[in-house]
Amino acid sequence: MGVYALAFIAFTLDLARRSSTVKKAVAEEVPVAVGAGASGAVLSKGGSGGSAGSSGSLVSLEGRDASGRRSLALRLGVVFTVLAFVVQLAGVILRGIAAARVPWANMYEFSITGTVLIVAVFLVLLLREDLRFLGTFVTGLVLVLLGVSTINYYVAISPLPPALQSAWLVIHVLVAILGTAFFALGGALSIVQLLQTRGDAMGRLGTALRLRFLRTLPDADSLERLAYRVNIVGFVFWTFTLIAGAIWAERAWGRYWGWDTKEVWTFIIWVIYAGYIHARATRGWRGSRSAWLAIVGFAAVLFNFGVVNVFFKGLHAYSGL
Repeated sequence: MGVYALAFIAFTLDLARRSSTVKKAVAEEVPVAVGAGASGAVLSKGGSGGSAGSSGSLVSLEGRDASGRRSLALRLGVVFTVLAFVVQLAGVILRGIAAARVPWANMYEFSITGTVLIVAVFLVLLLREDLRFLGTFVTGLVLVLLGVSTINYYVAISPLPPALQSAWLVIHVLVAILGTAFFALGGALSIVQLLQTRGDAMGRLGTALRLRFLRTLPDADSLERLAYRVNIVGFVFWTFTLIAGAIWAERAWGRYWGWDTKEVWTFIIWVIYAGYIHARATRGWRGSRSAWLAIVGFAAVLFNFGVVNVFFKGLHAYSGL
C-alpha cells in the first residue's frame, strides 16, 4: 500500500502538471495539444489550429512536452505501480502457498487477488493503449480496496468449508475476479468520458472544477469506444462466471439456480452490462447514456462485493469469512 500511495501521488502530480501547462498555454494564447481522438490536432485559446512546435508549453496525451519527454512524475508513477504490483503479487502467491490452496476463498483473499488483477489488466492494456492518465484512478481504487479489506475483512488462514472444496473454486472465482478487473477499468474510462462530454452534468462539473488536464486526454468518442471494448471483455468473463456458478451450485447443492441473494445480484450485474452492450449498439444510446449505464454496472459490482457479502444472508455467506 505504501508503494501504491507513492504511485498515486506521482500520477496526481502529473495531472497537476498537465493542468498547469494548459493554463499557461491558454494564458499565452499558444496551441494546446489534445488527445489522440483528435488525430493530433491542436487548439488555441480562440479555438483555431496552430503549430505544435511553436510553444514549449505543450502537453500531449502521453504526457510529453514539446521536447518529446514525459514528465518525471508520470515515469515515476508507472515505475512505482509496477514495483507495487510485483510486491503485491508476491504476497498473494505466498498467501496461497501458506494456505495450500488458491488465495481467493474469502473476502480478504478476493480483495488482494482482485486488486492485483486490476493492476495487471491496467499494465497489460498499457502495452496496447496509452492509459497512463488512468493511473490516479487505478492506484487510488486499489489503495481504498486494500485498506478496507485489511481493516475489515482480514482473516487468518483456515480450512475450506466443504462447499468450497472443489475445482470450481479455481474456475468460477478467478473468472469473476477477471471480469471485475475489466469492469473497473471500463467504469473509469466512462467517468472520464462523461467529464469530457460537453453539456453532461459531469462535464459541467469538470468545467466548474477547472480540470484543465482533461484537454490533454482523448476526446469523449475515443474514450467511449475504448470503454466499450474493455467492458465487452469483462462481460464475457462475467457470463462465464454466471454459467460456472450454476454448474458449481448443481454439484454442491443439487440445483442450478435457487434465487440466493448472491446469485440474484450476479444476474442483475449481467443484465445491466447486457443492456449496456445492447444500448451501445443502438445508435440512440451512445454517448452519455451508455456511459452512465456502464458506471451503474460497476457500482452494482461494488455493491455485490461490499454490501451483499456482508449484510445479506444466504448460501454464499461463507464468502464473508
